[in-house]
Amino acid sequence: MNDSLLNAALATAARGWPVFPLRPGSKIPALHKEDRCPRTGGCIDGHLKWEQRATTDQAAIVRCWTHKPYNIGLATGPAGLIVIDLDTPKTNSSQDAPGGAETFRALCERAGQAVPTTHRTRTPSGGAHLYFTAPTGIRLGNTAGKLGPLIDTRAHGGYVVAPGSTTAAGTYEVTDPSPVVELPAWLLSLLQPPVPRPVPLRMPGAVRGGSAARAALHAECEAVRQAPAHQANNTLNRSAFKVGRFVAWGDIPREEAEEAFQAAGEERGLTVAECRSTIRSALDSSARTVRTRQTA
Repeated sequence: MNDSLLNAALATAARGWPVFPLRPGSKIPALHKEDRCPRTGGCIDGHLKWEQRATTDQAAIVRCWTHKPYNIGLATGPAGLIVIDLDTPKTNSSQDAPGGAETFRALCERAGQAVPTTHRTRTPSGGAHLYFTAPTGIRLGNTAGKLGPLIDTRAHGGYVVAPGSTTAAGTYEVTDPSPVVELPAWLLSLLQPPVPRPVPLRMPGAVRGGSAARAALHAECEAVRQAPAHQANNTLNRSAFKVGRFVAWGDIPREEAEEAFQAAGEERGLTVAECRSTIRSALDSSARTVRTRQTA
């Protein structure tokens, strides 16, 4: 048993933030997949995913973290949190490429705002997680690059690795224990999805492209989640390419497709950077080769 991980998990849950186990030394959920669900315990009425199984129950946490030295996943949606993830450039990036922290500072400057002072953790790669409370009555999802390069956000449907967790690169640790503040209104305005436009009435027999697009997006995201581990990235590339035709035809916003595939890829165990690169490459390639709807 690793007492430090158990204590960190208990401390996170004590703040009202539900946690779930990640594989030791990893950022991947340590929970069974739907196709291997025993339909017992919490899953007796149907398979529960990590967001549904995240808990603040201290007895359950003790039982779990005395079993193995799991890392700690923090389910941001149930915790009522928005976490801004400021990533660092990869080692093969240009030496003068700005990191997420630099891009975020520039974003704040352009908005005439100071970088918010709030609870902050440092990631092993040298990045940072900025914690904010979610606004009341507004449900935000995850984003990838919406605020700028190497800036992602985690909300409903997302999770972050909690402080105290350790990977081969180092430990997640709190660098600013300030109270968690509410997401500033100016950032909320940038993260809110666009207001849906009224859907025009269609004549009988007209093609419902938007419905077909979302059905395809849902099916392909599920294919990514169920992909064998060694085929996860290839499946993500293939699935995003298939949906790319609907993006090119204007049936579904590219941003919506990117965010959905990003969440599916991360849930399957791919890194944020892997997902972002593969999705963008696949959608760009699909846009270059797509045929018109009439000839497809």
